[in-house]
Amino acid sequence: VQLQASGGGLVQAGASLRLSCAASGRPFSSTAVGWFRQAPGKEREFVAAIRLPGTPYYADSVKGRFTISRNSAKNTLFLQMNSLKPEDTAIYYCAAGNAIVSNIHNRYAYSSWGQGTEVTVSS
Repeated sequence: VQLQASGGGLVQAGASLRLSCAASGRPFSSTAVGWFRQAPGKEREFVAAIRLPGTPYYADSVKGRFTISRNSAKNTLFLQMNSLKPEDTAIYYCAAGNAIVSNIHNRYAYSSWGQGTEVTVSS
């Protein structure tokens, strides 16, 4: 499985961005697909995931602002990010793996990773 993330950019606080993750292979044969982010000097953290067939999970920090979705026919994963804040600034990574409910937030439960797309939110 190869994942390619795109859609990042520089925006002002309050703006929106939509990240995409194009996949080759069969990532959606994994049990979960999701997004993580890593800010400078910080650990990579969970943002959102879909546990197949379609249950979404979100970090508390993005709940109500971000929406994860997928187009399984096109092997594409999306992250719609609204009301962006400066603290959302990070490199965003898409991932796929055999995560289960109890470890869906755990980056080590994901075996395939995209290269990352940078999101910068200015105040």
